Amino acid sequence: MTLDAGGNPASDSAAPSRLPVFDRNMCEADMQRMMRNAERASNFLKAISHEGRLMILCHLATGEKSVTELEDLLSARQAAVSQQLSRLRLEGLVTPRRDGKVIYYSLTDDRPRKIIETVYDLFCRSD
Repeated sequence: MTLDAGGNPASDSAAPSRLPVFDRNMCEADMQRMMRNAERASNFLKAISHEGRLMILCHLATGEKSVTELEDLLSARQAAVSQQLSRLRLEGLVTPRRDGKVIYYSLTDDRPRKIIETVYDLFCRSD
């Protein structure tokens, strides 16, 4: 095992880490910001940790869908789909759009799509 200049195990990959370096001398404001970000990340991960919500996000990653389309794609009852959409809406991951009596959902931003792509690469892509 090789050690870096700080006496820590050296990374075997040639690419630099995108993770920040934290030390004991961080100021209070940085620590508070880090805690807020950790809470946001934790809530995000909790929201996507349910299989039904994860499947909804997978389908929405390909584009906007109506609640009825999601029911059909998931072979799920309207109440179950609506409950999961409500949680995703609460976390700010999906956005509704009404067109007459039909409600459509889409991803609010690129965060869920990036996670879905990573999860797909790790668990679904054929070797």
